[in-house]
Amino acid sequence: MVQKVALLTAGGFAPCLSSAVGGLIERYTQVAPDVEIIAYKNGYQGLLTGDYLTVTPEVRAKAGLLHSFGGSPIGNSRVKLTNAADLVKRGLVAEGEDPLKVAADRLVADGVDVLHTIGGDDTNTTAADLAAYLARHDYGLTVVGLPKTIDNDVIPIRQSLGADTAAEMGARFAKNVLAEHNAGTRILLIHEVMGRNCGWLTAATARKYHDWINETEWLPQIGLDSKAWDVHAIFVPEAVIDIEAEAVRLNKVMDEVKCVNIFLSEGAGISDIVAEMERAGQEVARDAFGHIRLERINPGAWFGKQFAEMLKAEKVLVQKSGYYSRSAAANDFDLALIKSMTDLAVDSALKGEPGVIGHDEENGDVLSVIAFDRIAGGKPFDITQQWYLDLLDEIGQAAPVPAEPAEH
Repeated sequence: MVQKVALLTAGGFAPCLSSAVGGLIERYTQVAPDVEIIAYKNGYQGLLTGDYLTVTPEVRAKAGLLHSFGGSPIGNSRVKLTNAADLVKRGLVAEGEDPLKVAADRLVADGVDVLHTIGGDDTNTTAADLAAYLARHDYGLTVVGLPKTIDNDVIPIRQSLGADTAAEMGARFAKNVLAEHNAGTRILLIHEVMGRNCGWLTAATARKYHDWINETEWLPQIGLDSKAWDVHAIFVPEAVIDIEAEAVRLNKVMDEVKCVNIFLSEGAGISDIVAEMERAGQEVARDAFGHIRLERINPGAWFGKQFAEMLKAEKVLVQKSGYYSRSAAANDFDLALIKSMTDLAVDSALKGEPGVIGHDEENGDVLSVIAFDRIAGGKPFDITQQWYLDLLDEIGQAAPVPAEPAEH
């Protein structure tokens, strides 16, 4: 019988975390009001240190407020429970301790029967490690995860929580940034979108922005020209970027409308950038999961430098929508998705059924509890989808050539 549950959010933000926390609290209050709820602060960091908030009756009564906010009320962190050296260095476990045992023992000490993890592939693979440890050592605890990532790259889940909102917010961001095309002549504008290995968010953001272009009335006679406002190129990690060929095409755009607008995934071309850094003897910074610290690489600036001379740009403007997009409150699409997933997460937890909630692409897109050992990150964006090919055709970009998968 479930008497106490714990929640945690982890990894980078996405426009679903606050709402998912609220949705879980609401569902437990509806179907199991006697179940105690705590929330570990700052993800697995709070779990290791025993730092948590108690969900009081007042919080239960007003949990609906969380649907209106972005970020996470209980805080996030990037912690990998199998990276003991990193955790020792950060003072989260002592030398010689097994972080998985520390986390498991903390759950027992806190009287937790169910742990809900809300995060992306790193969060849920860490949850899988913890769930496996709990099972091997007969702790009798259930772990149920929710898929959060604006990259929409969790295997085998069709749609991650918060991704659609992030694309919508990125398009909104672009409306202001791309207005800068008239701030001078021959301006190169690069909208850098989050997406380490997966270009889904960049493509979806460009699609929503391009849809706005098509739906809006323009007045070119006074300079309000849709051609100058539109997307002129989309670069994603899954496709080869032929800089020289694109420069020839984009030069014609620059000559015609006096600007070029590029939507760039932050992971696009990263292998070339890293190779150049390593040849120069520069250190490539990585996080606890071994991922390259893209904020220190600055792909937008690199591409801006490559294209600026080729396009004879008089000004280069690189703008990043990531933090604006990922910290937004969930839109209506995501609110509905969150509710369906949090409801199933609670129902599954009460039955003692572990796994990650999602529409299973390998099982007819049915909303299911997916076993942890089937969860993986790095799902590539399918650049052969018709909507994406149509989008590229509409903006005058050639059909993409698949790139060789790269380790980022």
